[in-house]
Parts: sequence; C-alpha cells; structure tokens
Amino acid sequence: MNLEDFRHAGKELCDKLKLPTHPISITYIKGEDEIPEKALRPSAQGQKWALCQAFTYARRWGWHLAMTADDNFCVPASAMHHWVDVSAEDFIESQVQQGWHKDRESERNRYDFSQSIFQGPKGEERLKKAKERIGFVCSPLSKALLEPDTILIFGDGVHVTHLIHALTYEYKTPVLSSFEGFGETCAKGGMVPFVTGRPQVVIPGMGDRVFTGVQDHELAVGIPAKLLPVVTENLFKSGGRLNMGQPVKPMLAMELTESITPGFAFLRKKVDEKSG
Repeated sequence: MNLEDFRHAGKELCDKLKLPTHPISITYIKGEDEIPEKALRPSAQGQKWALCQAFTYARRWGWHLAMTADDNFCVPASAMHHWVDVSAEDFIESQVQQGWHKDRESERNRYDFSQSIFQGPKGEERLKKAKERIGFVCSPLSKALLEPDTILIFGDGVHVTHLIHALTYEYKTPVLSSFEGFGETCAKGGMVPFVTGRPQVVIPGMGDRVFTGVQDHELAVGIPAKLLPVVTENLFKSGGRLNMGQPVKPMLAMELTESITPGFAFLRKKVDEKSG
C-alpha cells in the first residue's frame, strides 16, 4: 500500500465501522529530520505532553503530532520505547515509588514480562528495531503525512469484535494480548505491533483514562500497518450472511432450531449419531 491507499483505507474504516473517532496512523522515526513541517511538537510550544495525549489530539481533533523523549513528560513511556537510556533497576525503582503494584518483586515481574518480547534471536532484532527510533509522528489515518508502521483504532466492544473477526478471518494467526492497565495504548497499541508484527487488543490504562479523556466504553486495537489490507478485505465477511453487521443486527426470533446455521446442523447430526 502507498500513502494514498492508507488514507483511503482510513476513510473506508470510518465509514463502514461508523467509528466515532479517526483511526490513527503511527510512524516511528529515526531522526528529527523525518518530522513533516505540518506536524506539531509540544516542545516547540514550550510544553510537554504524554504520548497517549498525542493520540487523542490525532483521533479527535485531526491534528498531526510529532513526539520524542523531549516532548514526552511520561518518562517511563520513553524508557519503554527505548528512546532514553534507563537501566532496569532505575525503571523498576521508579515504578516502586509510584506504588502501582504490591512490592518490588511485583514490579520486577512486571518489567521482566514486558521485556520478554526482546528475548532470543528474534527479540534481539525487535530490540534493535526499537532502539533505532527516537520518536513517532501520528495523524488521522485518512490524512496521514507519512506511511504508517502501526494503525491504532479506538471504538467500543462491537468495533473491536469486527476488527478481530477481520484479522482472524483467514486464521493464519490468532490475536493474542496480555493486559495490565498501564502503557496500554502507547506500548501495546503502537510500539508492540510495530516491533512484533502482531496485532494487539488494548484496554486503555491509567494514563489513558486520567490524561487523555478516553471514555469508559472505549477499547482499541493496534494493528501492524502491513495487516491493514487484511482488515479492509475481510471486514464483515465472518459468518457470511449471518454477520452481525454495523450497527449490530441482533437475532430476536423465537422457536429457533439447530438448522439456523449449517455448522449447528452438522454438529447436531454428529451428536445425534453418537447418542443414537
């Protein structure tokens, strides 16, 4: 896909899924010279924001934002992205002082798990990929300034279900995610899909709720940009004519039997054969 294809896909997703906010285009940059002139930097205004705040401005206000460690007051997020050099011990100590988890051992376990994607030969490649970047540029996908690395889409449970159905329609790989309520959008929604090439379901966490105005009902999905054609191609195909659609078309009919779907009828027959 080229840039225009991505922009078209952004508009298509908004229209078909009836999304309340723009899908976000996230492009990870190796140097400040890659930042487009149209992209706003908080540091240029004498300010600092959190990475998740930039996502809100992109999806709700349609702004183009550039974020590096110099623009980001959430130092742990800069550390998780490897934009700043922070030792494991210092990172863990910072989180102990925050009091997010029970004790130091809990924080170490959390840190070790978060870094597990960088273990082994494949993990070393991912770590190198992350360390080569110094920040990102984000925009509404339909107006993206750069070809994205990750697409982050916010919505409700139905939107997320449709996206998962599209991603797994061909079932070459499942959508696997773990949850902890911290760093969900910036790490899991952006960086993890970028370095792993795997989509992630996001339950917005503490910072997302407090700093960015994420609504109670909102969830998100982070999608590697290379998988966007899979989503647009397979959207609403799951179940064929039985797809629940958008808005959802619930089935309220009475006196239904297993004959309602071929799969139900097939299994009913098999069960009856074994019990008969």
